[in-house]
Amino acid sequence: MAESLRDAAAGMRDDLVRLRRDVHREPEIGLDLPRTQEKVLRALDDLPLEITTGRRLTSVTAVLRGGRPGPAVLLRGDMDALPVTERGDADLVSGVPGVMHACGHDLHTAMLAGAARLLADRRESLPGDVVFMFQPGEEGHHGARFMIEEGVLDAAGERPVAAYALHVISAGLPSGLFTTRGGPMMAAADRLRVAVRGAGGHGALPHLAKDPLPAACEMVIALQTMVTREFDPFDPVVLTVGTFNAGTGDNVIPEEVRFAGTVRSFSDAAHLKLKDRAVEVVRGIAAAHGLRVEVEYAQDFPVTVNDAAEAAFAGDTAGELFGPDRFFVAPQPLPASEDFSFIGGHVPSAFVSLGACPPDRDPATAALNHSPDAAFDEAVLPDGAALLAELAERRLHR
Repeated sequence: MAESLRDAAAGMRDDLVRLRRDVHREPEIGLDLPRTQEKVLRALDDLPLEITTGRRLTSVTAVLRGGRPGPAVLLRGDMDALPVTERGDADLVSGVPGVMHACGHDLHTAMLAGAARLLADRRESLPGDVVFMFQPGEEGHHGARFMIEEGVLDAAGERPVAAYALHVISAGLPSGLFTTRGGPMMAAADRLRVAVRGAGGHGALPHLAKDPLPAACEMVIALQTMVTREFDPFDPVVLTVGTFNAGTGDNVIPEEVRFAGTVRSFSDAAHLKLKDRAVEVVRGIAAAHGLRVEVEYAQDFPVTVNDAAEAAFAGDTAGELFGPDRFFVAPQPLPASEDFSFIGGHVPSAFVSLGACPPDRDPATAALNHSPDAAFDEAVLPDGAALLAELAERRLHR
């Protein structure tokens, strides 16, 4: 009997851990990840892959040609880190000051490389091709969009019939538990930046100035009211103002106030409406106070929407491969965002979450992804690689 992908992946555990740790110790940010790219290319070097690298970013696209004709399937793994100073075990901590793989992309990189090796061993039996998408710049740098522009979706010669991505979570899920859902899986993410300008003056004589500070405060409250009064509570919106900067002294009316925030939504309708209404609210309050205002509203990432059929297929595959107790349907989407959403805009896709909370931590209280204390259980590496490979193999045989 042929060895199962799960068993084969378990036999690769040491190699996966070694690659993950190599990537973890030299994290890189953004679209330019030369050391990470070098590690990936080295891990793929002896495999029968057609490999291309990016022009505007240090991406790696690898195509495995199956032994028989058929469609193509895409597997995505992101590779970039975050500007976070890591706290943790000195043997595993980042060696680059102020940079950390706080979101687990080092695990994703190792899992995707593992999936490539697993499928390469079965190449002759595959009825179609597999595209392995090693992506820089997921953390706010639009890496997926740039890779699409550079042709990742056409790397096999035809558009993939399906795409899959796996993301580890350091808290909230026990280690080894998979989850996904059809429909919205992750939120759209927008940025709001506002500069309110008036005329400065003495704090004792506000009637001789044009004070932008109360108006800016009013804008923040009005934006929150807009969210609760103009949007369906069953199609939720989150608007958080994270910075608010004004003034130089307690008796000085400033000329300018600046604030900025993040806006999250879970449907295209809410995403489109938010931009227009947020800008209208801010400009209307500025006009009422006789102030000038500059508003920048950037729609960074669309909603990550799982194709219903592909999400059900991914869930069934995880349950059959690891047992029904290792998978559940996510009851609701997560308000974080993902640029895998750009892939989902072109190809029927499924984005799957995998619990990776270390066994010595409580998932309910463990540090979240993006925290300097975030930690991930390396025991999930073989299972992540096995699931990615199993998804591709089963999908090609459908």
